[in-house]
Amino acid sequence: MKPMLATLAERVPTGPEWVHEVKWDGMRVLADVRAGRVTLYARSGNDVTASYPELGGLGEDYDDMLLDGEVVALDGGRPSFAALADRMHVKDSRKAARLATVRPVTFMVFDLLRLFGQDVTGQPWTARRALLEKLDLDSRHWQVPPVFDDGAQLLAATADQGLEGIVSKRRTATYAAGRRSPDWRKKAHRTSLSVVVGGWRPETGSTSRLGSVLVGIPDGDGGWRYAGRVGSGLVGGAGKRLSEILEPLRVSASPFADEVPREDSVGTTWVRPRIVVEVKSLGWGGGAGGSRLRQPAYLGVRADLTPEDLQETSDG
Repeated sequence: MKPMLATLAERVPTGPEWVHEVKWDGMRVLADVRAGRVTLYARSGNDVTASYPELGGLGEDYDDMLLDGEVVALDGGRPSFAALADRMHVKDSRKAARLATVRPVTFMVFDLLRLFGQDVTGQPWTARRALLEKLDLDSRHWQVPPVFDDGAQLLAATADQGLEGIVSKRRTATYAAGRRSPDWRKKAHRTSLSVVVGGWRPETGSTSRLGSVLVGIPDGDGGWRYAGRVGSGLVGGAGKRLSEILEPLRVSASPFADEVPREDSVGTTWVRPRIVVEVKSLGWGGGAGGSRLRQPAYLGVRADLTPEDLQETSDG
């Protein structure tokens, strides 16, 4: 099963038929508990259980349930995708256990899809939420965050607290697994963006060490539009890890549908657009029609997203 997805909202929906939650800046995860054993799946369907050993205790109190939520890593009391990025790709059990003690994650559980062998996705959100709250999932590593009736007030509060935004959900909505539904609507404050990598350039004075990446966004026709070059945030280990991921994806030509400026394309090693990364920026500006990211900085690889996910989002 793949998770239900929210549509973008221009404004926060109002009225008693809507309920509102904090939108967490993390990694979407389905936690599947069977016979007391926990398996964690990313939005892409990949098994990410090994990366988060501290969530194994979810199976101690209930031996059969399927939970939907967001895995977050806190930095200064706020969720930080950059902090989570160090955890997302760890497969070695000893390294994962060590990181779990120094940079633990919290699973923010917001939906219940199966309980004691019974599929509850066909029940309205209100019924699923009532069942979820009865489970009393509250520990150091997982919790069920509260929901709110006033979406506008929550949006303002999340802006003040530096959180990502909110998600509004229709109380009567069933769970549409694997679909993007207008029954869930998201409104974000953040200036970060998921983009696809189409090439990389070496550090100055080197021919092999990755210094920056060329990134793109969906062009609306199933291809990729060039969005700019990202170098900030790629020094040291971050650049080395990304370079290793990109190495087997080399191709001979640019994957972008539009022309990449010569000052960016010279010396670029092109790659198949298969790796999604998160970047933050000051918005858009520069380039033709202001089509380039302003002062972008690299945050990490989005192991939970595929290029197809980005194309789907752009299609609404």
